[in-house]
Amino acid sequence: MITELEKKITFRYLKPKKKEGFLNIISVFSFIGISLGVAVLIIVMSVMNGFRSELANKILGFNAHIIIESYNEKLDASKFSNKDLKSLSEDLILTNSSEGVLISKKTTKGIVLRGYSREDFLKLKFIKNGNFIGNSGGLKDNTISIGRSLSLDYDLDIGDKVSIMSTSGIQTIVGTLPKQESYLITSIFDSGLADFDRNIAFLNINNLENLFNLDSSKRNLEIYLKQPLNIDSAKSKIQNIFNESFVYSWADMNSSLFSALKIERNVMFIILSLIIIVAAFNIISGLTILVKNKTRDIAILKSIGVQNRSITKIFFMVGFFIGTSATFFGIFLGVIFSIYIEKIRLFLSSIFNISLFPEEIYFLSKMPSEININSIFVIALCSIFVTIIVSMYPARQASKQDPIKSLKYE
Repeated sequence: MITELEKKITFRYLKPKKKEGFLNIISVFSFIGISLGVAVLIIVMSVMNGFRSELANKILGFNAHIIIESYNEKLDASKFSNKDLKSLSEDLILTNSSEGVLISKKTTKGIVLRGYSREDFLKLKFIKNGNFIGNSGGLKDNTISIGRSLSLDYDLDIGDKVSIMSTSGIQTIVGTLPKQESYLITSIFDSGLADFDRNIAFLNINNLENLFNLDSSKRNLEIYLKQPLNIDSAKSKIQNIFNESFVYSWADMNSSLFSALKIERNVMFIILSLIIIVAAFNIISGLTILVKNKTRDIAILKSIGVQNRSITKIFFMVGFFIGTSATFFGIFLGVIFSIYIEKIRLFLSSIFNISLFPEEIYFLSKMPSEININSIFVIALCSIFVTIIVSMYPARQASKQDPIKSLKYE
């Protein structure tokens, strides 16, 4: 319990007198340092969380959640009606893919080609977003759908014709030449990830198989899940169903990217936590100076019967109040900046005429932010814990003052 006397003395010491101006400066710098440390930590964690979520959502919106490939023979179609598979999945789509060379009037470029039937192409999520332009009636024969970045890079538009050169050959009188077919661009998609838009295109699955001499009986199965973020448990169940096939997920295809993001997030947390620790050590300096300045007060308090425990609590509460109030102010700053981070980025970009968070590097057109309550709780807990630790030593030293020696020199 904290007595009324302890509260009054604590709040009196939180307002240093004019002659103790240096002590006030130390307290202010302690407050500012902890506040900025907490705020920066929340902002960085929010941006990292937002970047991961945004990237995951765009990858999930463009790629199959789980892909099943047969090792030798074709997939067993009877397993498609499995009860567990139906409970997990929204759509099952048979597809094929290959790599070829896109040839236009101005350039040639290696590209990944995915083949879908006319009906299955319409089931893909990115087709339904507002950035898809052109014919939304599906992939007809001898038509192709390309990404926005590819169309901008090579000045391609709907109605243009491009050729696709296959890796498979055809016999002619001059020898074996690669197959080549012309396709009409009927739609342009925007997945939200420039890397995908620049390197992937879609063909009718029959055109793709004819061009690359692929076996239509050995198509892959793409599974779109109801809960794609719960990928580990879903993959394990589907692996049991298709136990003789190769099963991999969107997480497997992007494991290195998300592992790097996780490591970077943890490292940033550790580095930025040091800001809070360094700032909190100012509390030790401030409290130590306060104890020295209040030697006479401590001696008088002890001489009138105030216990050592109360002296410890008074000086501990001074440090604890500075650290805790700084933590909550830092949380307020961090949350406000996290909410308006994109507007702040645009403002700074216009003022200094520089490109912050360029799309070609980070894949995203705007700076994402996702405020995580658990992260804020952990940051606040760590900050207050550090404050408690650094406040304990000077508070205990204050209680060990000898009142007789202290008053002897006054």
